[in-house]
Amino acid sequence: MLSFFFTLGRPFSPIYAWLMTTRATLFRKNIFRQHSLPVPVISIGNLTMGGSGKTPVVMHLANLLKEKGYNPAIISRGYGGKSTGKYNVVTVGNEPLLTAEDAGDEPFMLAKGLKGVPVITGKSRIHPCRYGIEKLNVDVILLDDGFQHMAIKRNIDIVLFNATTLAGNSRVFPGGVLREPVSALDRCNAFMLTGVTEDNRERAEKFAALLKKRFPEKPLFSTKFGQITLRSADKNRTPADPSTLGRMFGFCAIANPVRFHDSIKTTGVNLVRFRSFRDHKNYSQKTIDKLCREAESLGAAGLLTTEKDFVKINHYSHTLPLYVLEVKIEFDDKFEEYVLEKIFQD
Repeated sequence: MLSFFFTLGRPFSPIYAWLMTTRATLFRKNIFRQHSLPVPVISIGNLTMGGSGKTPVVMHLANLLKEKGYNPAIISRGYGGKSTGKYNVVTVGNEPLLTAEDAGDEPFMLAKGLKGVPVITGKSRIHPCRYGIEKLNVDVILLDDGFQHMAIKRNIDIVLFNATTLAGNSRVFPGGVLREPVSALDRCNAFMLTGVTEDNRERAEKFAALLKKRFPEKPLFSTKFGQITLRSADKNRTPADPSTLGRMFGFCAIANPVRFHDSIKTTGVNLVRFRSFRDHKNYSQKTIDKLCREAESLGAAGLLTTEKDFVKINHYSHTLPLYVLEVKIEFDDKFEEYVLEKIFQD
């Protein structure tokens, strides 16, 4: 279906590419203002639309910086969230102060998954940045999905590619999945391929070789899936044995549902049906009730979803047991070295 729409949109890709290139030029020449901040700024973003595994990378960096004695804050646009203030404090480092509906699902997940790290959203990210620095004594800014947000100067600009989808058809929207032309990668500092597996390794390595050939001066890192654990959605998040669960009904609302589906298969879970919704979907009790009824009609013994979906639905009731797939992400050892050295250099 997407290929059909990309074919229709292909004639308009050069126009969109020109607009994005012109916008970048205006920022580079300071015709559009770029704000300098008194603390290091690390941007984690992507060239493509859809999921590229940014949230685990942001969480990893936040934990790393916290361990090294920094006081980082995560700044996000808060896509999908209902809060519209200049800055919206999702958390100051303890419990979330906003709901997933108000904050947006990814900022809320970050707030739930991290301790001692403020998460602040705002459409114009200079306002949450300043709030964090002036009111919360933040000394490192992590820009979540920041590659196209050029209004803030950054010390490190990391561009992520999903190792399964890579650059799609390599065409700019609306003829493809690229947000900007490939030439935009000139302004980043480093690349990361996320979610490398045995199934996608060969294509990922070929893509990495292309990046290294065109951008030999930019380091390239990778992440891979480590241990995959099934946990009950009870208070203690009790580990569950896939072989004892019976038939399961899987569902998610993420940008790359295929990756979640493939992860389920590696656990040996007997999946009776898999349903995916659009990314950033706002669930309701009605939706959960409908999923439970469908699962029960198929003889499923429980529901299975992602961490990202779980934080949005854990306050809803469900007539079937709910389980969460927890995937540990393993990072390239040199990645942490690179980030810390770059911060110290600047």
